[in-house]
Amino acid sequence: MRNFIGNDSGGQKVRRWAQLIVALPLVLCGMNNAIAANVPLKDDDPTADKLLLHQARQDETLMDIARQYDVGYTELAAANPGVDAWVPGKDRYIRIPRYYVMPEVRRQGIVINLAQQRLYYFHEAGKVETFPIGIGETGHDTPLGTTKVTRKVVDPVWTPMASIRKRDPSLPARVPPGPDNPLGAFAMGLGWPEYLIHGTNVPDSVGHDLSNGCIRLYPEDIAHLFGIVPVGTPVRVVRQDVVGAWVGSRLVIEVFPSQSQAAEIGLSGKFTPAPPKDLVARVKAMTKGRNAMIDWDAVKRAGQARDGLPTWVGTANEPQVAANPSP
Repeated sequence: MRNFIGNDSGGQKVRRWAQLIVALPLVLCGMNNAIAANVPLKDDDPTADKLLLHQARQDETLMDIARQYDVGYTELAAANPGVDAWVPGKDRYIRIPRYYVMPEVRRQGIVINLAQQRLYYFHEAGKVETFPIGIGETGHDTPLGTTKVTRKVVDPVWTPMASIRKRDPSLPARVPPGPDNPLGAFAMGLGWPEYLIHGTNVPDSVGHDLSNGCIRLYPEDIAHLFGIVPVGTPVRVVRQDVVGAWVGSRLVIEVFPSQSQAAEIGLSGKFTPAPPKDLVARVKAMTKGRNAMIDWDAVKRAGQARDGLPTWVGTANEPQVAANPSP
C-alpha cells in the first residue's frame, strides 16, 4: 500500500448533490484519419451520418443507458437535451455518442481532453483506447499542461489534504484501502504531486466535474488502464471544446459544452445555449491549405447545440487555395 496525500474528496459531494452517472466496460477504439471511435469512421461509410439509437425501457434511467455504452453522463445528457435523467420514458430513443474526434495535440501516451471528459491512451502499436472520466470542478480545476505517470499503486491509502479537511472537517485524516476509499483500488501518480489518475468508490461521479482536480475512471476502466500503462508514460491535458478532422475529403467537427455549461448539466441536466465565440475562426483554421467549401449553417447549428456529436460541415478538393469566406 502507498499513502497518497490527495485533493480528491471522493463521493462526498456527489452524495450531497445527488448527482448520478455510471460506468461500463471499456470500449476499444480504432484509429482512422485522426478519429477515435467505437467503429472506424470512414468518408464513404454509409452509416457515418446515422445515429446509434437506444430504445429506453420502462425501468431504465439515463445513467443505466450510459453504463451500457461506456459513455459519461455529461456527454449523454448533452447529446439528448430535454431528456429526464431519471425517467427518459419507455420506448424513447436515446442518441448514443459513438465517434470521438481526438483533440489537436501530440498523440502519444495519455491524452486528456477536459471538454470531452475523455481520456485517450495511445499504444505504441498504433491502437488507441478511450475512457470517460470525471474531472475537477470549477475552482478546483484539473490542471492543463504536460506531465507523466510517476508511480503506480494498488490499494492506495488516501490522506486528504489540509485544505479539503478544512472545507469538510468530518473527513478522516487517513482512509485505508477498501470500499470507503475514494481513490478506488488503483491509482497512478503524476508529476503534479497533488493530482492522480485513479478509480473511485462512487462510479456516479465519473462523467462529472466534481473532483478536486484528480482524474477519475470507472473501477473496471482504471483496472484495465493500470495494467497497460507503464511508469514514465507522458500525459497531456488540454481543454478543446471544438475539435475537427478531415476524413477523406470531408470535414467533421464536434462541439462540446463549455466548462460552465457542463456544470449546468451536472446540476439540472440541461444548459444555456451559447456557441463558442470564435467558432468560425476555428473552423476556418481547419481548412488551411485546402480548397474547402464549408456549410456555415451546419457549423452554426453544431455550435448552438454543443451536443458533442459529429457534424459533417465541409468538403475539399485540390488544388490548395484559401477557404471560402464565412458569412
